[in-house]
Amino acid sequence: MTGRLEIIREKCVGCGACLRSCPVDALSIVEKKAVVSDACNLCGMCIKSCPVDAIVLHHVTGGGAGLEGYSGIMVAVELRDGRPDRSTLELLGEARRLSGGARRVTALLICAEPGDIPSELTRYGADRVLAAVHPGLEHYLTEPFTAVLAAAIRADKPEIVLAAATTQGRDLMPRVAKTLETGLTADCTELRIDPDTNQLMQTRPAFGGNIMATIVCDRTRPQMSTVRPGVMKRLEPDDSRRVLVERLPVDDGMVAGRSTLLEFIPSVGNEIDLTESEVIVSGGRGMKGPENYGMLHELAELLGGSVGASRAAVDSGWIPYPRQVGQTGKTVQPRKYIAVGISGAVQHRVGMQSSDEIFAVNRDPDAPVFTFANHGFVGDLFEVIPALINEIKRRRG
Repeated sequence: MTGRLEIIREKCVGCGACLRSCPVDALSIVEKKAVVSDACNLCGMCIKSCPVDAIVLHHVTGGGAGLEGYSGIMVAVELRDGRPDRSTLELLGEARRLSGGARRVTALLICAEPGDIPSELTRYGADRVLAAVHPGLEHYLTEPFTAVLAAAIRADKPEIVLAAATTQGRDLMPRVAKTLETGLTADCTELRIDPDTNQLMQTRPAFGGNIMATIVCDRTRPQMSTVRPGVMKRLEPDDSRRVLVERLPVDDGMVAGRSTLLEFIPSVGNEIDLTESEVIVSGGRGMKGPENYGMLHELAELLGGSVGASRAAVDSGWIPYPRQVGQTGKTVQPRKYIAVGISGAVQHRVGMQSSDEIFAVNRDPDAPVFTFANHGFVGDLFEVIPALINEIKRRRG
């Protein structure tokens, strides 16, 4: 939020109540009147404490010319192995639904070489593709992609900007929102247009998934959202749609940044990326060694999911770092999270607590994981997991 704090001198009585409430010591009394310094962070605590209503916070809209002049929906394209990610195609389908035929859907493609990607984006719902092409955009880096997306928004003025709530989207969108001084709602599970106000209603889980909050960005544009992968449905591809590609100028200054990509190491194996998986089976210190992860891979394959791990398992060298879930690993939000031999320390919990449903298997009945799991099983994982695998196979014949 940007704005300006005003002290109405005619009302101020110099009582000092605002000074005591200010958490950053931004207020002082000069000649029996309150004065605000540049240290003010616009928290508003002083407004609540003032007994004579002598303090006013003036908001400044950050999206340029207020709410006017913005139209259409922009989807930030994410590439994986040189092709549009599944989550991007889902967002294009959702953008088409939100458009109602009245808003243009633009796919912003940031890459080194577009190839035939624009035609695929068009087949899945884009009315046009805005391509930002530069050799320095081959792999994702925060600063160059932020500069390009912000420039595209300033030039195109979309009313709504969507990106997937993947590792990339969660890094990129907050930075762009701050750059443009507009709002962002993260990890949305539902989007709709209010027919009365024409505003985007952005719904996401809150308080650990116990309630669903609907958030409105009513003062600035664009309205920005990251959307949880897997909750929206992509359209059936339409080969009859005409491909329309426009170029966004990109210069060397835009792709310059303070970090340098030394090497890109692709992930190995055919498992779904943790941030996109609807089912995750994670193992911790209780797995006792890397040789025992085979049963977790088998269970994950049966459930159509991926294998994760706690930091203890990764630090022990039992499983690669990209599989780590937690404060120093990945934040995931699958439909089902199965914690096997994981105690449930807070560092792990913060990375998976927003999962729709949490299952825990641990032989220690006092393990912290049981305090927040939806379903807990006290027992030896080396008996429980094989039995579960066998039961799934039996029921599937």
